[in-house]
Amino acid sequence: MDRKKELKQLYKETKVEAGVYQIRNTVNDKVFIGSTRNLKTLKGKQFELENGTNTNKVLQGEWNQYGKDAFSFEVLEVLEPKETGFFDAKRELKKLEEMWLEKIQPYEERGYNRMKSN
Repeated sequence: MDRKKELKQLYKETKVEAGVYQIRNTVNDKVFIGSTRNLKTLKGKQFELENGTNTNKVLQGEWNQYGKDAFSFEVLEVLEPKETGFFDAKRELKKLEEMWLEKIQPYEERGYNRMKSN
């Protein structure tokens, strides 16, 4: 029973990091840029792809075609929360993701993201 309490406490103390990541197809160099409020969930993205349940059909199709060894997962930037004052992590994460989308332009033949319509 003590071990269970110990694990719960450890879980509560584990720092959750938000950030922007990329999934790169090493065969054709196409990338997907995404963000998450918990970078530890990147294993979940890989799990989705391995099980054919990722909602990005093009990415899923190429994963199925090339296999998992043709893809790499990389954290591009960790969101650094402000030490003082109000900090809207969700909004700041969205801005960080948009900055990386603008920088890398992972659209059409360069990637798996879709252009946002205005």
